[in-house]
Amino acid sequence: MHREQLADFLRRRREAIRPAEVGIADGPRRRTAGLRREEVAMLAGMSVDYVVRLEQGRSSQPSTQLLGALARALRLSDDERAHLFHLAGLRPPAADGVARFARAGLMRLLDLLGDNPAMVLSDLGEVLAQNRASVLLVGDHTGFSGDARYLAYRWFTDPGYGPHLLPDEREDHGRQLVADLRATAGRRSGDPVVTGLVERLRAASPDFRRLWAEHEVAVRRAGRKTFDHARVGRVVMDCETLMTPDLGQQLVVLTPADEGSRERLALLLVLGVEEFPAGSASAG
Repeated sequence: MHREQLADFLRRRREAIRPAEVGIADGPRRRTAGLRREEVAMLAGMSVDYVVRLEQGRSSQPSTQLLGALARALRLSDDERAHLFHLAGLRPPAADGVARFARAGLMRLLDLLGDNPAMVLSDLGEVLAQNRASVLLVGDHTGFSGDARYLAYRWFTDPGYGPHLLPDEREDHGRQLVADLRATAGRRSGDPVVTGLVERLRAASPDFRRLWAEHEVAVRRAGRKTFDHARVGRVVMDCETLMTPDLGQQLVVLTPADEGSRERLALLLVLGVEEFPAGSASAG
């Protein structure tokens, strides 16, 4: 572990970020270049004391999870993220064909979208990042591990997943998930990560086997979703999906489809996260 270099790198990356890039107001009395340490701690979900010790070269070796949180908070590029892991004396997460971190540019877009629910997904349907509005609407979907991190896997193997959808929407939603996965499987033909996921889904779910056998292919671009939210009632949202050039990640943006939905979403943003159960609604 290269403590002094790690400390210098973290300090310089913190100072290089403008507060507005991460949704923090840049007031006239602000004297700190870039972000404050407490702001990095808040964005990364860790203590201020630990951020201070990291920047002073006094910390123990950070975990992979902690480094990932710092990389997201500091909006590091792929190269910068790998450098961060090397400085900490750890190997960067294995390139298993699945992007495990949202790209820095997409993270900036999440911040800019403000009160519009938005999330970044991998091409296999893993939620890599969400803004606050998205968490309030669909719950936090970034903390899953193993196959459960994929939306399609949770949809077809967890009977309690996605209870917000109306009965006549469930079949269409499941079919959409399978068609999207089929498109990814075709694009990444022979990739063991993709073929393994498909085989495990086929073994676990008769519904998935039925839909997979129909061989429908469609990358999600746009649609409409109805969220029967426990706190504010029915919210109808238009969904737009923007793909990166290599189709490896996608930015999903939800906007209210009518005035009533706009008002209920605004109410939800005011109510905040108090007693809001994580993962209580479907993200995909």
